[in-house]
Amino acid sequence: MTKIGFLACKTTLPSSGPGAGERRGDAFEHDRMIEALSPPFEAHNLDLCVIDWEAPIEAFDGIALIMLGTAWNYQDKAAEFLAKLEALAARGITVCNPPDLVGWNMRKTYLRDLANELPDKGARMIPTLWREDVNAKSIAEAFHVFECDRVVLKRQVGAGAEGQELFARSTLPEADWRFGHAAMLQPYLPAIAKEGELSFIFIDGELSHALRKRPADGDYRIQSLYGGYEETHAPTADETAAAQSIVNAAPFPTPLYARIDMVRMDDGALALMEAEMIEPYLYPVQGLELGERITAAIVKRL
Repeated sequence: MTKIGFLACKTTLPSSGPGAGERRGDAFEHDRMIEALSPPFEAHNLDLCVIDWEAPIEAFDGIALIMLGTAWNYQDKAAEFLAKLEALAARGITVCNPPDLVGWNMRKTYLRDLANELPDKGARMIPTLWREDVNAKSIAEAFHVFECDRVVLKRQVGAGAEGQELFARSTLPEADWRFGHAAMLQPYLPAIAKEGELSFIFIDGELSHALRKRPADGDYRIQSLYGGYEETHAPTADETAAAQSIVNAAPFPTPLYARIDMVRMDDGALALMEAEMIEPYLYPVQGLELGERITAAIVKRL
């Protein structure tokens, strides 16, 4: 059998697994991905090997291709993570998605690159201020620039809304406050609560399925860690085209997988929230053919 690696991390590995620690609250999403992949992998004579990305390099011997999977602690060890992917690729292992794409997608400044590629292609970008660090004056500046009532602050290297903050004009931070990370500031978009965030899952450049992610009452974050939930979405042709334009605009060959997260602006147009091409959860519950699609795309790459 051909060995296919699925990179995880200590907090997504099952608690009985080697070296595993206390599992994350959203580790069930890891389990769902493994459940979706296992039957079609077996049918195509592929051996699914779940492995901690921080395992010694020798632990990857014999693996032909690696999916980045649920390596959901990479943002706190970004340089180490990228170096590991490069080392694996240097050993002749096919890394999906590849290190050069990961290095580009890891810092959210990739959104600026896409903004330069997307005029008149059906997708828009959310207005953003980019800062190497953020203080109270930066928050006040964002309210002035965006002319909005709430501002969202995100790390430039971050995932899963970890470290994200929401400010209102009435809840400005103390004068001596600092964020402590390279950051991005965006206006809060009411559509997050009203309509939710739309996610489009692409496998080998083709749309697999779409879903709508909604926050819990009183929150704005759509991740399951914060009570967010999702439902199947049947995209319109215009919505699909907008998401497809993002995948096409990425300055790399077609990735094995990509999740394009979008939100509707006040004028009804979709705007790009994130183009997740490192280790996104791909929502197999809403895409019953996901496992088969990924398996077929992997077989093409072997």
